[in-house]
Amino acid sequence: MTQAIGFDNDKYLLTQSQHIKSRIAQFGGKLYLEFGGKLFDDYHASRVLPGFKPDSKIKMLEQLKDDAEVIIAINAADIEKNKIRGDMGITYDMEVLRLIDAFRSYGLYVSSVVMTRFTGQANAVAYQKRLEDLGLKVYRHYPIEGYPRDISRIVSDEGYGKNEYIETSRSLVVVTAPGPGSGKMATCLSQIYHDNKRGVKAGYAKFETFPIWNLPLKHPVNLAYEAATADLNDVNMIDPFHLEAYGKTTVNYNRDIEIFPVLNAMMAHILGKSPYKSPTDMGVNMAGNCIVDDMVTRHAANEEILRRYYSTLTQIRKGSASTEQADKIESLMRQAEIQPEDRRVAVAAKKRAESTGEPAAAIELPNGYIVTGKTSSLLGAASAALLNALKHLADIPNPVNLISPIILEPICELETEKLGHTNPRLHTEEVLVALSVCALTDINARKAINALPQLRGCEAHASVILSQKDETIFRRLGINLTCDAVYQYSKLYHG
Repeated sequence: MTQAIGFDNDKYLLTQSQHIKSRIAQFGGKLYLEFGGKLFDDYHASRVLPGFKPDSKIKMLEQLKDDAEVIIAINAADIEKNKIRGDMGITYDMEVLRLIDAFRSYGLYVSSVVMTRFTGQANAVAYQKRLEDLGLKVYRHYPIEGYPRDISRIVSDEGYGKNEYIETSRSLVVVTAPGPGSGKMATCLSQIYHDNKRGVKAGYAKFETFPIWNLPLKHPVNLAYEAATADLNDVNMIDPFHLEAYGKTTVNYNRDIEIFPVLNAMMAHILGKSPYKSPTDMGVNMAGNCIVDDMVTRHAANEEILRRYYSTLTQIRKGSASTEQADKIESLMRQAEIQPEDRRVAVAAKKRAESTGEPAAAIELPNGYIVTGKTSSLLGAASAALLNALKHLADIPNPVNLISPIILEPICELETEKLGHTNPRLHTEEVLVALSVCALTDINARKAINALPQLRGCEAHASVILSQKDETIFRRLGINLTCDAVYQYSKLYHG
């Protein structure tokens, strides 16, 4: 049974690229497009819009690659303090390099990197040299006194005029960044200011997938966006400027609505007249027009809200999130009329844990069937559940041992006696390696390995917080994992 489709990805690729082309033409042939959210691997969008492919946005840009170039903005202060992108676990400066490689793999031209809010930070200076040694062009933009309220200073030689002008050569200039607060919008406006002084016609637009402007304010897809940004305290709102200008109700989020009067004034100051009457006008996102089954997307978005709820509780337990974030998601759950018990795998994992008295895990397969796994002397709960899921998918009888204890026991012995680990049970990575070895001679193990791709998009839950190793393997397999916010052991350190 395949996942129900609620989003037409092919239609999205076509209509989105056409809409961006028309916006370029609107401004006389040059557009600075601020690209928010994730250009690559947008798994949030693929979860709440079933049918949306994680690489859809970069595939869309690939269709425009002959006319497009990319500028990557990074806040010099983030370089200085080695800020880390949480979902990737790498620093922002390293993420810039990863992004450049990724863009180039799609044939997209990365013209330069701009360091915003540069004040001479030592690490930023060293980073610039490193990039230039790699053959990249690097520019510096500076803090502006009175930003963003002092329009006359900002839009002057003392403001944007002090920034280094980024040389561009193509009609579509995509401005992206390793994370929020990197200065994408200011980079776009600074460029328009400099272009205007040089007699070059250029405009600005914004690409944000969420919230989806032409879905209802309380649609689960938009509520799921609020859940995903609970740490930023973003709030979806009716766009009052659009309602006043056109009499139409559209959805935007608080930060864009709050900054719009300032942004509008800046553009009017630069261009003589602002081309926009509302934050919604600035956007170019066409995702809402490509939803083909509203009920499917509603269900998927509700599942995402529940995942965010469990994930936030786990982060609170780890000390990396606040109780206010959980309170906000609980409020969103009430608005969506869902509750924690609606996550079926969570209920199944808890029941198995209660019946065995040990940690347990559950995986919901594509056909809706739920398998569970219990903790044993050789396997952790996640490893057991993973093997049971592969058995079911490969139609292997449950009594069959995919991996012989003769193979498992020496690995456990290596873990404890030679490597000094206190937990003898095998993590999912070790189990998959052992299964791969068995697949050389055992047909059932081979069938199980071949079933691994079917796990992508499945739901999973563990009754305890899993190790980083297990979380990483589940993520790489494309399994949507949540955990109860408790550790298996009563320790202070859980490395």
